Amino acid sequence: MAASKNYGPTRLVVGAHYGVIDFIAQRITAVIMAIYTLVLIVGMLVMPSFSYESWKALFTFRVYAIPVGQILATLFFLALAWHAWIGVRDIWMDYVKPAGVRMLLQVLTILWLVGSVVYFAQILWSI
Repeated sequence: MAASKNYGPTRLVVGAHYGVIDFIAQRITAVIMAIYTLVLIVGMLVMPSFSYESWKALFTFRVYAIPVGQILATLFFLALAWHAWIGVRDIWMDYVKPAGVRMLLQVLTILWLVGSVVYFAQILWSI
């Protein structure tokens, strides 16, 4: 009986460098969120009052008819959703061992995140 080879060119490699790409993606999304948070804090500090009109202006300002406030907020929320997906997916992969339960949790997480992004876009872009 021949022993199975677990090395060399016949070895099945799954997910090579998978963690590196996720690590980089999570760091990039964190930087996007940090920069937007700083921009939002500066905007709140220079805001004349905490009224509805001031808050609306903070998220809907335009530069040459381009809705910069809405684009930046959307970029932030997409980065937040992607950041959350990577983190929660890693938690499910590390701590939930039954494959069926893990897959169900991942699908529910995706549905929740997509629903959140759609709801956010509906609110922001209807202002």
